[in-house]
Amino acid sequence: MSNRLVEAQSLYLRKHAENPIDWWYWCEEALETAKKENKPIFLSIGYSSCHWCTVMETEAFSDRAIADFMNANFLPIKLDREERPDLDSIYMQALQMMTGQGGWPLNVFLTPDDLVPFYGGTYFPVEPRYGRPGFLQVLEAVRRFYDVENEKLQAFKADLMANFQASTILPVSESKILTKDLLKEGIEVNTTVIGRRDYGTPSFPMMPYAELTLRGSRFDFQLKYDAKEVSQQRGLDLALGGIYDHVGGGFHRYTVDSTWTVPHFEKMLYDNGQIIEYLANLWSLGREEPAFAQAIAGTVEWLQREMTAPEGYFYAAQDADSFTNSDETEPEEGAFYVFSYEELEELLTSEELAELEANFTVTSEGNFEGTNVCQRRQGGEFSESLQASLDKLFVVRYGQTREEMQTFPPAKNNHEAKTGNWQGRIPPVTDTKMIVAWNSLTISGLARAYAVFQEKSYWELAIRAANFILDRQWVNGRFHRLNYEGKPAILAQSEDYAFFIKALLDLQACLPEETQWLEKAMEVQAEFDEYLWSIETGGYYNTAKDSSNDLLVRERSYTDNATPAANGVAIANLLRFFVINQDPELRDRAELALHSFSSIMEKAPQACPSLFTALDWYLHATLVRTTSEYLTRLKSQYFPTCSFKLANELPNSAIALVCQGLFCLDPSENEAQLLAQVKKSLIS
Repeated sequence: MSNRLVEAQSLYLRKHAENPIDWWYWCEEALETAKKENKPIFLSIGYSSCHWCTVMETEAFSDRAIADFMNANFLPIKLDREERPDLDSIYMQALQMMTGQGGWPLNVFLTPDDLVPFYGGTYFPVEPRYGRPGFLQVLEAVRRFYDVENEKLQAFKADLMANFQASTILPVSESKILTKDLLKEGIEVNTTVIGRRDYGTPSFPMMPYAELTLRGSRFDFQLKYDAKEVSQQRGLDLALGGIYDHVGGGFHRYTVDSTWTVPHFEKMLYDNGQIIEYLANLWSLGREEPAFAQAIAGTVEWLQREMTAPEGYFYAAQDADSFTNSDETEPEEGAFYVFSYEELEELLTSEELAELEANFTVTSEGNFEGTNVCQRRQGGEFSESLQASLDKLFVVRYGQTREEMQTFPPAKNNHEAKTGNWQGRIPPVTDTKMIVAWNSLTISGLARAYAVFQEKSYWELAIRAANFILDRQWVNGRFHRLNYEGKPAILAQSEDYAFFIKALLDLQACLPEETQWLEKAMEVQAEFDEYLWSIETGGYYNTAKDSSNDLLVRERSYTDNATPAANGVAIANLLRFFVINQDPELRDRAELALHSFSSIMEKAPQACPSLFTALDWYLHATLVRTTSEYLTRLKSQYFPTCSFKLANELPNSAIALVCQGLFCLDPSENEAQLLAQVKKSLIS
């Protein structure tokens, strides 16, 4: 019998609709019911493509004994972290305070009267294993503690809330620290994060860190790791590694090893958008490795084929697991993507197989559970014969050639995956919801790739998604975060505002002669300022002032993870507006926000690379006013803190006017002088 989640819009919630647990979704009625019945809340947070979330759903959450005890003693709530990142952030921080670590599934127990957590963990097995207690044992112990140890419970909660409140109050540095020395320290620390090789550990893209490292490569700083070499190596790791799907395009979430060979196979939209932008920037800096262009083109093809809705927006993610046949009860990790050596022998000629082995880490033993993940051994162009071999693998996977297949319809759930009329392999499930923040990162990536490569399809894909958001994501004058099959949902959070404003500014950078994208960006910024700006401290809250009643604290995001922190991007946006509009008030606002996070930048620079990206804009923001001819030449080059504007008037004999911050340089009279002024402005 289905539970309440059968009607949920979220794919992650619907995956739990057949559990015997009497799940609620997060809502006022659930919270009031828990309070009325004096039941502690069991809050379980995850997302649709999370592997261990899926494991726990099929194990503990499907166990009848666990469900019976849960239903009798707790109020169980399921939450999709992609719908409510604000709640996820708070309870993840609580779990880290309690246990010293975090992850998903995120499982915490809350007291019903105030929603304060008092116990938590991640994956709990049905029976004790992996050094973890069985889940029923956990439930029994937690309920006993809640009923018997009231004094200890209240003391624990008081300590936790004191730590929470302290974490939201950041001291401001007394000294004026927004200097080039601080920027150098941030670049050095974060270049080290990207540059060091932690052998035996997983490898994540870490794009906010890589982006700052790339920015740092233009300076002559003496660093422990050379920023130019490190940024180039990260590009090679991504474009050549098994993290990239060399057959179908698109980047997986991470690799489970330090050699970038075997991925955890889910594909997240937010990774792909950031990586496209990063590789395009590497190319524009003069590092024209063919593998970078190939990876961008292949990822865009994957976006067009599998991740773009008919209305133009991008889907959120694809699962790591898929079924090998329709009779299976559980999907297998990576099944859609890997090839056994026997398959390759049957499919390819001996010459083709030999060439594949020479170019990829393909062996008879395999590199993933007896099968092969394709990882390139070196860069360079593919030969026609090697590309033909990869095309054969594509046909095995998809059942059609690349030319025949324009679109590949998503399997929206396991039932559709198992019953679909697939001509090739059964694909992984695709989470088809639209998330503004993730779409915005992808729009930015496509815009930058278009500026660098002038490939029209990149631009068309970007503006369709941007126009969908502009046309469909406002309800009663308010910006909304999600869209489920044409229906907007949930008020936008800070990352949605910040990333979408950046995306609009990035589109404007492709067409500096026009102003439509800039005007839209300014309209969104005005709403962002009205509802999320912190008047008391500076910076932006994660949630709007009228939608924060169910939060323990109102946070301001400054820590980067797989995506940049909202405040880092938002402050950089303010400085981009300032340099384009020459409005000092915008610079003052950005300066206030940077000062509000100055203690974090001083003490923990590895936590906040995007704040250092904003500091780079603060120190080096440059505007070039010039003619259409020179705009075309300049916008494809790597000038990371430079904005461009079509000049209506220029002094006699001048081709451009370069302004840094609040002052302008002598008019540029030739291209060599122009380039010299721009390059000097970006480092001085």
